Amino acid sequence: MDETKYKGRYRIPSARAWWHRYNGGTYYVTICTKNRENYFGRIVDGAMEMSEMGKCLNEQILLTSQMRADMNVEIPLFSIMPNHVHLIVVIGDNVYNTPVEYDDGVSTGRDTMPCVSDSINNTFSPQSKNLASIIRGIKIGTKAYATTNNIVFDWQPRFHDHIVRNVDELNAIANYIEDNVANWKEDDFYR
Repeated sequence: MDETKYKGRYRIPSARAWWHRYNGGTYYVTICTKNRENYFGRIVDGAMEMSEMGKCLNEQILLTSQMRADMNVEIPLFSIMPNHVHLIVVIGDNVYNTPVEYDDGVSTGRDTMPCVSDSINNTFSPQSKNLASIIRGIKIGTKAYATTNNIVFDWQPRFHDHIVRNVDELNAIANYIEDNVANWKEDDFYR
């Protein structure tokens, strides 16, 4: 375990790519409910029947582009499952990921490109105007609805992401997401 502490507690090292800023690009994201509880509904006859929490999550995802218009965010495809959600998140060009000059004077193009020097590694603090802030907004909106309406609900801490590197990868991920409901019984998260 990493021996560094934050606010007196041991920290789990980040799973994020140290060389990437997460403020532009295409990502495949999975967010799970706490203990993989089926809060979002159930799958019946190959179709997802969403619960109130599933409908709330759906609304939060659909509102994300509007709420983050300054970041040029799109979520072109997602699949809400009983205990998790898969999303493709695209963060386009915006004022937060414009070309920058780094300390060594070499321009690497977009701030989303690999870092050129160890002195500019992403330290993952504070997280704003990037993928983590988008996911945090979806999670907060959903949790706030549950709290306001006295619905038992909680998210698993963190989320899983994959930086999509090419069109072939994107197509494979899109096919997986589109077929996810139909393949529920073979899913790793099936309960």
